Amino acid sequence: MKKILLLGSGELGKEFVISAKRLGCYVIACDSYAGAPAMQVADEFCVFSMLDEAPLRAAIAKYQPDLIVPEIEAIRTEVLLDVEKQGFEVIPSARAANLTMNRDRIRDVAVGLGVRTAKFSYADSAAELLAQATEIGFPVVIKPVMSSSGKGQSVAKTAADVQASWDYACAGMRGDRQKVIVEEFIHFEFEITLLTVRQRKGPTLFCPPIGHVQERGDYQYSWQPQGMTPAQVKAAQDMAEKVTTDLGGAGLFGVEFFVTKDEVIFSELSPRPHDTGMVTLISQNLSEFDLHARAVLGLPIPSIECVEGASAVVLADKEGSNPTFTGVEAALSEPGVDVRIFGKPTTRPYRRMAVALAKGPNALQRAREAAAKISVVV
Repeated sequence: MKKILLLGSGELGKEFVISAKRLGCYVIACDSYAGAPAMQVADEFCVFSMLDEAPLRAAIAKYQPDLIVPEIEAIRTEVLLDVEKQGFEVIPSARAANLTMNRDRIRDVAVGLGVRTAKFSYADSAAELLAQATEIGFPVVIKPVMSSSGKGQSVAKTAADVQASWDYACAGMRGDRQKVIVEEFIHFEFEITLLTVRQRKGPTLFCPPIGHVQERGDYQYSWQPQGMTPAQVKAAQDMAEKVTTDLGGAGLFGVEFFVTKDEVIFSELSPRPHDTGMVTLISQNLSEFDLHARAVLGLPIPSIECVEGASAVVLADKEGSNPTFTGVEAALSEPGVDVRIFGKPTTRPYRRMAVALAKGPNALQRAREAAAKISVVV
């Protein structure tokens, strides 16, 4: 039985714990607040900020895990680099966790490998941001180098928008780095997430592309498979394999791309299951969480089978605690529809609280209709 220390216990972590428990693992779930979703299904839990070095080291020393599995970016990754040298295994690797904690580092890796990205630069102040945005050319996308779920992301259409974008990015930052990435606005036809699985034994595997739509920088709904030409798929797979091979280790990576009429452009990468990949809970024989668990445990993945599927988020609209849900019965009355309620103990505007899933014909429309039937009550 493998002992796993899970760093981050949100809805993605919860599904990973379920997959790992089915394979006989013992899981300790960690997060900054009690009652986080993954804690509800784990064997044990710890409450501390993973940006705080002392309790992170203490948890590793106490539990002596076989595997340290980050679920979020906001981790004192210097600790992971250190404990990996001591013999602990970080998934997929401490270097991957360290590089992807900040958008600037992983983007620099991609460029160094010759991977096509949007034009971009960095800024440490509003004045520098204005200068960089002017050089790239408006409109530009502005994001904190470290955040999650789209927090702090905005589009500055003109120079007059830059100060507001800087302030919004600073408000959405995680960690202690007041730095933003400013990038060219890509007029894409669609965005995809290419779930990429690095195995301990065997070749790198790819799930069928997942299309998704974002608002406020956060995914709202996703579908699988996203139609692409064979050339587009190969271009995405080649870039994903190049970057994940450089990062090393075993596990599932969520690699995001913009797809235009003429090219496929690398956007971002997460060395863990991806929120848009929640669609795989209904569209694939092995969900992204099953694939991550098998990959990190070194278990075989004979085939990845996919049917048409879609996911649509259910958001809270106000602050509160101990939420309840209405409309679940109506949503589940539709054949081929399922619902996952995450179990988060508190709400805030736009916080993701549940997801509706659908498979079969018109899956996206049916998932969105199911999500619209569900309300978060506080």
